[in-house]
Amino acid sequence: MTTQFKWIKFFSSVLLMLQVTAAAVEHSEFIIRDGGEVTLSCENLKDDQDKCKGTVWIFSNSNTAATLTLFEHGKIHQEAKNKSDRLSVTANCSLVIKKLTAEDAGWYTCRQFRGNPGIQQGPDAVVYLSVVSITEYKDDNTVTLKCSVSTYKECKYTVKWLYGNKDLKMSQSTCSASVIFTTSDYIYTSTNSEMLKCQVTHGGNVQEFIFRIQSSNQETGWCWWRFIIVAVGLAALITAAVVVHIWTREAGIKVQLYENVVCNDE
Repeated sequence: MTTQFKWIKFFSSVLLMLQVTAAAVEHSEFIIRDGGEVTLSCENLKDDQDKCKGTVWIFSNSNTAATLTLFEHGKIHQEAKNKSDRLSVTANCSLVIKKLTAEDAGWYTCRQFRGNPGIQQGPDAVVYLSVVSITEYKDDNTVTLKCSVSTYKECKYTVKWLYGNKDLKMSQSTCSASVIFTTSDYIYTSTNSEMLKCQVTHGGNVQEFIFRIQSSNQETGWCWWRFIIVAVGLAALITAAVVVHIWTREAGIKVQLYENVVCNDE
């Protein structure tokens, strides 16, 4: 009985440690459209930071076991040089990522260090980032729209296409959904671009991402109208300038003649 009690006590202690550890790791989650921008907050930030020199940002994803150091010793790390133009760190040590791509999906860890060599202070702060991509494929008279979510681990999202509040007929797979239209379909050619959208759901969290319809015919038409408007405006401006010039010349001649007449009378 005593042995059993010791084992129960041991496992209880281990379980308590796991619970405390899990609670100690602070985390948040974002899902952002590709091409957008996100600011990842370092929730375990220490008040005595000197230009974030004690802050380290690390990136990991499910596609590789390796980790990438993004920021260390107050500057963007050499390991992140291929994306350094898209990375920056704010005064409160938050990590800013611009022009997001699917490859940016993963988890970002912020750690605080003190001293030399640095000793980690407090728990990790983890931010999970998923990226939504919407692609358009045209083939003769059909067009396929695909909405997909690149995530930090196995997919947990439900993805579907809506027109207004109505579900569209689509094909769905893990973390993606595709819908096919003819190029003359009223939905695809609609000028109400707010109606066609990709909905991404996880639990009670629902986010919608609008597909901006840009018909090539509409773009071409607008370009031609813009060209015509500019051309007409320029022609009107030139005409006005010529009229003013002629009027000025005639006025000048009349004044000169009048002056000559007066002088001759004297």
